[in-house]
Amino acid sequence: MWTLTEDEKLGVAIFNFRSCVPHTLTLELGESVRILEKCQGWFRGYSCRRSNVKGIFPCSYIHVKKCAVTNKGSREAAVAVEDAVVTEVTSTLREWASLWKQLYVRHKVDLFFRVAHVMSELMELRRQLTTTTTQLTEQHERDIKRHMTARLDWGNEHLGLDLVPRKEFEMVDEDRVSVSDLYKMHLSSRNNVQHNSQHNSNPQQRPVGGLQWRAPVAHHLLLNLKSFTSNNIGEDSDIFFWLYDLREGKSISEKFLVRLNKNGGPKKSEKADKLRTLFTDLSNKDMKRDLYIVSQVIRTGRMSLNDHKKGPPHVRYRRPYGCAVLAMSDVLQTISELKDEKDFVLKVYMCNNESEWYQIHENIIRKSSTKYSAPGNNYGLIISLRLLRGDVEELQRENKWMSSGSVTLTRKLGFPDVIMPGDMRNDLYLTLERGDFERGGKSVQKNIEVGVSLLCADGEVVQDCISAGCGEPNVTEHRSLVLYHNNSPRWSEAIKLPVPVDRFRGCHLRFEFRHCSTKDKGDKKLFGFSFTPLMRDDGTTLSDQSHELFVYKCDENSTLCNPGLYLSLPCCKDHLSPGLPSMAFQRSTRETFWISTQLSSTKLTQNVDLLALLKWKAHPDRVGDILGRLRHVSGEEIVKFLQDILDTLFSILDDNTDKYGPLVFQSLVFVINLLRDSKYFHFRAVMDTYIHKHFAGALAYKELIRCLRWSMERSAESARQDHIQDVMRALEYLFKFIVQSRSLYSRATCGMEEEQFRNSVQELFRSIRFVLSLDRPTCETLIFTQVAVLSSLPAIFDELLQMFSVQEVAEFVRGTLASLPSMLHIPGHSVDAVKLQCIARTVDSRLFSFPESRRILLPVLLHHIHLHLRHQKELLMCSGILTSLFSIIKTSSLDASVHEEVEMMVESLLDVLLQTLLSIMSNSQSQEAVRGHRCPQCTAETSGEFVSCLLSLLRHMTDIHFQHLMENFQSKDVLKDFMMKIWCVFRNLMKLSIFPRDWNVMRLLTSHIILSAARRLAPFQLKNFVGTDFDFKVWSSYFSLAVLYINQPSLQLENMSASKRKKIFDKYGDMRVTMTYELFSMWQNLGENKKHFIPGMIGPFLGVTLVPQAEVRNIMIPIFHDMMDWEQRKNGNFKQVEAELIDKLDSLVSEGKGDDNYRELFSLLLLEKIEQETWRETGISFVTSVTRLMERLLDYRDCMRGDETENKKMGCTVNLLNFYKSELNKEEMYIRYIHKLCDMHLQADNYTEAAFTLLLYWELLQWDERPTKELLHYPAQSEWQRKEALGRKLVHYFGKGKCWEFGVPLCRELAFQYESLYDYQSLSWVKKLEAAYFDYIMEQQRLEPKFFRVGFYGRKFPFFLRNKEFVCRGHDYERLEAFQQRMLGEFPQAIAMQHPNQPDEAILQSDAQYLQIYAVTPVPEAVGVLQMDRVPDRIKSFYRVNNVRHFRHDRPFHKGPKDRENEFKSLWIERTTLILAHPLPGISRWFEVEKRELVEVSPLENAVSVVENKNQELRTLISRYQLKQPHSNNVNLLSMTLNGVVDAAVNGGIARYQEAFFDKDYISGHPQDGDKITQLKHLMQEQVHVLGAGLAVHDKLVHPEMRPLHKKLVDQFQVMKSSLCHAPCASDQADSARGITGPDGFDVHRHSEAGNVGNVLILADGEDFYGIQANHSSSSLSSTRSAPSHFISLALSTHKEKSRNRETLMLLPLQRERPNSVMYQNFGEDGQRLFLHPLISPACKPCSDPNLSFSDKVVAVPSSWSLDSATREAVPVLSAHVGGGGGVAPPVPPRNAPAHGRHPSMHFAAFHHQLGDLPPALPIRSLKSRLQCSLALPTSPASIPDGTNSTLSDSTSSNSSSSGVFTLSQSNSSDIHESAASQAEQGDPWGAPLSPPRLMVSNVSDLLCMSPSAPQSQEGPPPRCQHLHYIPTHSPLDWAPEPPPAARPCNPYSREGGVPKDSGPAPGLVLGNKSQPSFSGPQQARVGWACGLTQE
Repeated sequence: MWTLTEDEKLGVAIFNFRSCVPHTLTLELGESVRILEKCQGWFRGYSCRRSNVKGIFPCSYIHVKKCAVTNKGSREAAVAVEDAVVTEVTSTLREWASLWKQLYVRHKVDLFFRVAHVMSELMELRRQLTTTTTQLTEQHERDIKRHMTARLDWGNEHLGLDLVPRKEFEMVDEDRVSVSDLYKMHLSSRNNVQHNSQHNSNPQQRPVGGLQWRAPVAHHLLLNLKSFTSNNIGEDSDIFFWLYDLREGKSISEKFLVRLNKNGGPKKSEKADKLRTLFTDLSNKDMKRDLYIVSQVIRTGRMSLNDHKKGPPHVRYRRPYGCAVLAMSDVLQTISELKDEKDFVLKVYMCNNESEWYQIHENIIRKSSTKYSAPGNNYGLIISLRLLRGDVEELQRENKWMSSGSVTLTRKLGFPDVIMPGDMRNDLYLTLERGDFERGGKSVQKNIEVGVSLLCADGEVVQDCISAGCGEPNVTEHRSLVLYHNNSPRWSEAIKLPVPVDRFRGCHLRFEFRHCSTKDKGDKKLFGFSFTPLMRDDGTTLSDQSHELFVYKCDENSTLCNPGLYLSLPCCKDHLSPGLPSMAFQRSTRETFWISTQLSSTKLTQNVDLLALLKWKAHPDRVGDILGRLRHVSGEEIVKFLQDILDTLFSILDDNTDKYGPLVFQSLVFVINLLRDSKYFHFRAVMDTYIHKHFAGALAYKELIRCLRWSMERSAESARQDHIQDVMRALEYLFKFIVQSRSLYSRATCGMEEEQFRNSVQELFRSIRFVLSLDRPTCETLIFTQVAVLSSLPAIFDELLQMFSVQEVAEFVRGTLASLPSMLHIPGHSVDAVKLQCIARTVDSRLFSFPESRRILLPVLLHHIHLHLRHQKELLMCSGILTSLFSIIKTSSLDASVHEEVEMMVESLLDVLLQTLLSIMSNSQSQEAVRGHRCPQCTAETSGEFVSCLLSLLRHMTDIHFQHLMENFQSKDVLKDFMMKIWCVFRNLMKLSIFPRDWNVMRLLTSHIILSAARRLAPFQLKNFVGTDFDFKVWSSYFSLAVLYINQPSLQLENMSASKRKKIFDKYGDMRVTMTYELFSMWQNLGENKKHFIPGMIGPFLGVTLVPQAEVRNIMIPIFHDMMDWEQRKNGNFKQVEAELIDKLDSLVSEGKGDDNYRELFSLLLLEKIEQETWRETGISFVTSVTRLMERLLDYRDCMRGDETENKKMGCTVNLLNFYKSELNKEEMYIRYIHKLCDMHLQADNYTEAAFTLLLYWELLQWDERPTKELLHYPAQSEWQRKEALGRKLVHYFGKGKCWEFGVPLCRELAFQYESLYDYQSLSWVKKLEAAYFDYIMEQQRLEPKFFRVGFYGRKFPFFLRNKEFVCRGHDYERLEAFQQRMLGEFPQAIAMQHPNQPDEAILQSDAQYLQIYAVTPVPEAVGVLQMDRVPDRIKSFYRVNNVRHFRHDRPFHKGPKDRENEFKSLWIERTTLILAHPLPGISRWFEVEKRELVEVSPLENAVSVVENKNQELRTLISRYQLKQPHSNNVNLLSMTLNGVVDAAVNGGIARYQEAFFDKDYISGHPQDGDKITQLKHLMQEQVHVLGAGLAVHDKLVHPEMRPLHKKLVDQFQVMKSSLCHAPCASDQADSARGITGPDGFDVHRHSEAGNVGNVLILADGEDFYGIQANHSSSSLSSTRSAPSHFISLALSTHKEKSRNRETLMLLPLQRERPNSVMYQNFGEDGQRLFLHPLISPACKPCSDPNLSFSDKVVAVPSSWSLDSATREAVPVLSAHVGGGGGVAPPVPPRNAPAHGRHPSMHFAAFHHQLGDLPPALPIRSLKSRLQCSLALPTSPASIPDGTNSTLSDSTSSNSSSSGVFTLSQSNSSDIHESAASQAEQGDPWGAPLSPPRLMVSNVSDLLCMSPSAPQSQEGPPPRCQHLHYIPTHSPLDWAPEPPPAARPCNPYSREGGVPKDSGPAPGLVLGNKSQPSFSGPQQARVGWACGLTQE
C-alpha cells in the first residue's frame, strides 16, 4: 500500500534506471527526484527536471537527502539541508557543464582541460565534505571549503560568469547585509581571485588593541639531498649544510648533518629518500642578504686517504675532505615562482692547504682558485630546493610529507623576527675557533683533536647534550676535525648544546686536547685541556663573544676524573684571582685555545642590569639607578622575563610610591611601548594575562592617574615631548592597569572612594581635551602628541565600560571628539587623518554598537565627516567610516532608533555625498587627482566606496524620509539643484564602470535601489516642475536617466542563461518594464511641454524601443506618434521627427539593436495610430520608408557582425548607400556610407572601386571657397581644399588600380585649377603625373578580367540578393570553376544549379538558396576605339573590359531536325544579352542585371563567325612565329594549328561549310543569304592564302626531323586548295579593276566588304590578291583562352627580296578608310599618301560561338564579387571618357581649346566626340630611349656611318606634312631586345614566345623616304616624327615604372645606327599615286614597320 513519506522527500539517483515495467520513471545518474510516496521498496514521485511526469522507481537506486519541509500539504516544498558550499558547488558544476563543452567547440583546448581538472577536483572535495565515513576536524573542513571556493572563483572568472560575494566561504544574501558590506565582499572576492589567495579574512582587517598590526611573512627553504657523487672515498662521511651570509661573514642558520656510509648511501637505511631539511624562519631581511648554501664534506677514517700505512685501520679520525657552495641571490628569485622543487648541482672542491680549511668556503666564493682544486669532473652534490611561506605548523598540516618526520627542521641562529610567547628555547651555540700549541719535543708538528664534553660540578658527564648538526641524534662527547701536522689549527667548527635550564647552573665545558700519532699504535695521547663554566658567579651566562681559554697540561686520563681539582683554577684572563695555583695541573703559558659562544634562551640572561632589577631588594639604595638602566636592556631579555619585571615594578611602586612613582611609571611606559614592536607583538597576550590573573597592585591606579595627568598638563609647556608621546602611546595598557587596580581596590574595600575615582577620571579626560584643543600650527612636537592621543583613545573605551555606563563613556568620547578643531590643515603635517582614524575605530568599537551611545556620538561624528567631504579631504577614510556606520545600522535595522539615525544621516550626508560623488566622477573622467595627503582619491575604489555608501543610505530611506527631505528645501532653486545632482549621479552610475562587469549581484542591487528612489522622487518632480514651473534641465536629466537605466547591460535578461534569468526575475522582476511605465507616465504628464523634447529625445526613446522586450516596445513606440502629432500641430509637418529618427536609427541598429520583430511591431503600432489622423498619407509614407530602411540596416548589420565575406559587406553597404541617396535624400548618411564602402575596398585592395566610390563624394563638391564643417576624418576647411585633396586621393587610387585612363581627366581637372591659381609647383606635379600615366598605359601590362553572371534564388538569401541576378567582375586569373567554388564557400548552404535556364516560381519562393553561375562576355561600349587600326592593343584591351554594361552569353542548340551527316546545317546560337543597372567597373565589383535581351544566330552567320575567328587566329600566330630567330625550333603550336586546319580531322574543316551552305539547294532556298554566302566564300579563300603564308614560315622554322610532317601539311594544303570553290565575287572584280600598283611592279589591290573591321594588304608576285578581313571575336561558351591582338611586323623590300618577304607581306593589312580631318589625312587615288595601320585586334581561338564580332567579345579575367552600385550618371566626370552619347572614346581625350570667354574646364563632359570623330594619337615621349626596331625584320632603318640618323624625304609629294627620323639607342635597344628574348623563352603553354617590343606607326609618311634632292644636313634640327608609339608587351607588375635591367643585345646590329653585316641597304618603298619617285643608291629609302606581338 502506498503511504506518504515523512522524512524521505528528496533524493538523488545513484544509478541509471530504465525499465519496461509500467508506470516507471526513467532516471539518469545524478538526477534529483522529489519523493511523494513509498511502497515495498519502491518510491513514487517525479524528476526535478520533469515535474509534470510522475512515476515509480526503486528505493535502492536513490540516495535520500536530508531536507526541510515547509507549507506541509498540497503546496509543501522541500529544501535540501546541506552545507552552503556543497550546494553552491552542485549548482555551479551544472552551470559549468554546458560552458565547458563549448570550450572544446571553440578550440580552447587548454582551458577545456584545465576546467575539467578543476571540476574533478571540486567533485572530490565535495565528496569529502558530504561523506559520513570520516570525521573531519574543524580546521580540515575549513581548509577544504577555502580550497573549494578558490576553485569556484577561478572557474567563474575564466568562464565569464559572475563573481560570487562570500562571507565565511558561503554566498551572502544581499538582503541581509548593507550595500557597503556587499561592496567590500565583492572587493575581497575579487582580490582572492586575482592573487589566488587562500585566506578567509574580513574585507577590512580591524586593528587589534588599538594598533594595526600585520605579522611578517616567514620564509622557509626546503633542501633535499638527492645524491653525492664521489671518486670512491671508500670511507664514511659527514655532509654539513648551512646558510652563510657573505656580507657579514657569518652563518645565519644551524647546520644540517647527513651521514653517509662508504658506499655513498645513508648510514641508516630508514633515512633513504628522507635526507631533507627545512631552514626555518627566514625573514624578508634575510631574503635580501648575500646568502650562500655552504656544504662541507668530512670523512671519517684514516689520517691520509691515499697512504694506507699511516695509522692502524681501527683508529678513525674526522678529516676534512671538500667543500661546495651555491649562490642564492638568483636561486631564491627562481624558486620563489615555482611550486615544485628545482634541482641544483654543487661541485665539491678540495683544500690545497689544510691550514686554510676554516675559510675554504670563502675562497671558493671569492674564486681564489690557487687555494682549492677539484678532485674530478663528476664529483659533486645534487640537491633540490623549494621556497615555502607561512607558519611551519600550518605547512606541516597541509603537507603530509612534512608531518611524517621525514623533514628535519633547521632553525635560524638566534631568535626569529617574531617571538611567540610559547616558544621555549635554551640553546648554546659553541664554535671551536683555533688554538696555539707547542711542538712538545716532536720532530714534526702535532695532529691535534679536541674532545668536547659537558660536565656537572661533581664530575658527572651530561649525557646526549651535544649536537653536531640537525638530522642526527645528540651525542655525549664531540670530537673535532684533525688537521694534519698543524700546531696552530683553525677549525671554525660549530656545535649546539641544548642544555636544560635546570642543569645550566653548575655545569662547565671541558675541552681535551689529544695528539693523534700515525707512527705508534694509533693511540690518541692526551696532552692538555681547557674548561669554562656556563654561568658566572653573578648569575649571568657565558657572554656572546670570543673567549680565550687557558690550556692546562695533563698526561693521564685519571687526573680529570675529579673536576674539583681544576674548577678552582682560572679558565681565562677574566677569571684570574690571587689564589694559590693547583698542584695537580700546571698551565701552559705558551698555549691558548679560542672558542666563541652564542646563547639563544628564553629563560636565561646575560644582562647584569636585568638581574639587578629582579634582585632590587639586595640593593635598595640603587633602585633609582636600576630603574634608569632598564631602558638599556634588550627587548628579547625583557619579554623573556616580562612577568617578573612587572611584578618587580609594582612591588617597588607599593614600597615607596612618592619616591619611585614617576620612575616606575616611566619604566612601565617603556615596557608597554616595547610590545608595540612587531617582533614582540605576540607578547601582548602575555601582558593581558598578567593584568587579569597576576596583577595585584590595588593602589597603583592612583599614582598612574596622577602621572598621566601630570604628563598631559606638561604637554602645553614642554619643548621636548618625546616622553609625553611615549605616555600617550601607552595609554591603552595604562588604562588597563588603572581599571584592574581600581577593580581590585573596589573589591577589597567594597567600593570605597568611588566618587574620587570618577572625579579623577573626569579630570583626566579634561586634560586630554585640553591637549587636543591646542591649536599651534608651528609646534610640531605638540602635533605628534595629539596624534599619539588620538591613536590610543579608542582603545580605552572597553576598559571604561567596565567602570562607567554606556552613556557616561559616550559623553566622555563626545566631549573629546568635539574638542578637536573642525579642520586641522598644517603644511606637511595634518591631524585630519589621525582624527578620522580615531572616529573609525570609535565606530568599530563595542561602545558604538549600543543605540544609546549612537544617539550621543552620531551627531559629532557626522559633523566631522561632513566637513571632510565638503572640503574633499581623506575621502577613503570617510568612506570607510560610512561603511561601518551603514553596516551597524543594517544590523540594527529592527531597532526603533534606526529611523531617527537614518534621518540624521540624510540631513547631514545626502547632499554632500552627491556632491562628492559628482566631483570624484568628474575628476576621474578628466584624469585629475583630487588633492589629498594620503592616497589618490579618484580611483575606482574610492568611487565604489562612496557609491555603496550612497546606495546604503537610499536603501534605508523610507517614504517618510523622502517626504521630510523635500519639505526641508527652502526654495525651488535648492530643490532643483538637488534633483539635478541626484539624477546626474544616477546617470553616471549607469554610464561609468563603477562596478566591474562580473559584479552582477552589486549591479542588480544598485538598479533596484535607483528604481525605488526614482519612483519616490518622480511625484515631487511632477509637483514642482510642470506647467508654469516647467524646468527643461530637470526633465531632460530624468529622461536621460530612464533611458540609460532601461538600456544598461545588467538588465538585459535575454542575454542571460535560463537559470540566471529566472533567478533575477523571481527576485526583482523585469525592472526595465517598471522603469518604462514610469517613463511613459512622466511623458504623458508633460502636456504641452512635450514640444521641448522634440526632436532631442527621439534618439534616446528610439534606443529604448529597440530593447528586445515586447512590453517595453509596446509602451514606448506610441510615443513617436505623439511626437509626430505635436510637431504636426506646431510646424504643419514632422520633418524634424523624420530626420532625427532616421539618423538615430542608423547608429542604433549598427550598434546591434533591433530585429525583424521590432520592424514589424514598429510599423504595425504606428500605422494603427496614424490611421486616425488627418496627416495619414504623409505619416504612412514616413513609416513605410523607415520600415524599408530598417530592412536594409538589419541586413547591413548582420553582414558586418557575422562571419560574412567582404563581398557581402560591400553589397550591403552599396544597397544602403543607394537607399539613402535615392529614397531618403540624406546626404550626410550618404557620405558616411561612401567612406565606409571606400574603406572596405581599400582593405580588399580594390583601388579602382575605392576610387569610383570616393568619386561620388567628389562630385558633390564644388570648386569654390565655401567653408565646410568637420566631417569624419576631414577637418574644417574650404570646399576647394577638400575637393582638391579628394582629387589627389582619387588620382592615387586610380593609379594603384592601374586604371590610368580614369585618372588622366582628373589630373587635367586639377591642372586647370592649379593653372588658374598660378600654383605652378602643384601644376608641375600633376603634369608629371599625367605624363607618367600615359607611359604606364603604353608600357605596363594589365590583365583582362573575366565576368560571371550569378543568380541568387530562394527566400533564404538576404533582402538585397533575393531572387536577383548580378554580373560579377572576377579576380585576377580566376576561372569559372574557381569562381563557383568561391561563391559556394561564401554561401555554404546554397545549391548550385547545373543549367543556365531561368528558374521557375517554385525555386524563387522556396525556403532555400540556389546559385546559378556561368561566364559571360563583355560587349564594349567604345566600339569606335576598337575599330581603329592605329589604336594600340593595350588601349583597346582597356576599353574591351571597362565601362561595360552589356554582357553576352551564347548557348548552342539545333532548330528543327538535326542533320546527322552535317550538324552545321542546323546549329543555331541562342544569344542572351544582360544589361546592367550600372557599368563595370564602378563602386562595386558586381551590379544587378537591369534588363535581358534574347536573339538567335543562324547557322550561316555562325559559320561566317567561326571562319573569321580562325583566320584571325592564324594571322596572329603566323606573325608571331615570323619574328622568331631562324634557329628556333619550338614550332609545336604552329604545327598543331596548321595541321588542325589543313587536315580537317576534327570538325571536317571548311569542307563541311561548303557542303552545308554552297549547295545549290541551300542557295536557292535562301536567297536572302547571298551576301553572307559570298562573305563566307571570301573568308575561305582568305584562309587558303593565310595558310600558304603559314606553311612558308613553317618551312623556314621546322626542325629537320619534322620535315615529313611539313611535307604532309603541304600535300594536304594542295588538296584543300583544289577542293575549294573558285566562284569570283562581284566585289573582287571591282577591286581588280581598281588596281593599285606598288613599287617594282607589285600590284596593290584593295579589297573592301561591308561590315569588315579592317583590311589586309596582300602583296604577291604574280598571284591574285585577297582582301583578308580581320575578325576580332572570341568564344563565349567553351573557350576560356584566346590569343591577344598582334601587330604584324613587316618590311617592304625591293623586288630582289620579294620571295624573301612574300609570307610576311601576305599578312600586312591595307589602309583603312578614315574621315577627313586635320589630324588624320586620307590619301586617295589623287596621289596623296596612304596610311598603313597595323591591325590591333586579338586573334581568338574558334569556338561554338562564332558569330560574335570583335567588338562584342573580350577575354575576361575574374574579379571580385560585387553588387548594385550608384548609377554612372552620378559620375559625369567619366561618362565621356568611357564612351557616351554614342561617340568613340579616345584613350585620353585632348584638351579642347576653350571658346572666347568660356571657362576652360577639364571636366570630362568636354571630351565627348561625335560618332565619326577619330581620336588623335598620344604624343610621343622620350623616343630617343624607347623606339626600337623589330628583330624579326629582314631589313631595318639604319643610321649613316658617322652615327647620325638617315633623313628620308618625299620630294614628289608637295603636300607632305612631315618626315620621320629615328634614333636608336644601343643600350636601350639591348635592354628591350633582351626583354623580348626572355619573354620568348618563357612563352605560353603552347610554346609561343612573348612578343618583343614594338613600334606603332600611325602615319605612313613617317616611314617614307625623302626625295633624292633633299639635303643631307646633320646640323639642322631633325625632322619631326608624328604619332609614333612605343608599347612594350611586358612590364613590371607595379604601376610605378622602373628602368629595364641591362642585358646583352640580341639584335644583329653591332652598334647604334649600325647596318647588319649580312645585308646591304634595303631599297625603300613608297605607296602613293601612279607617279613614283626615283631613288639613288645611298639615298634609297629604307622603310620598316616594327610591330610587336602580345601574348595573353
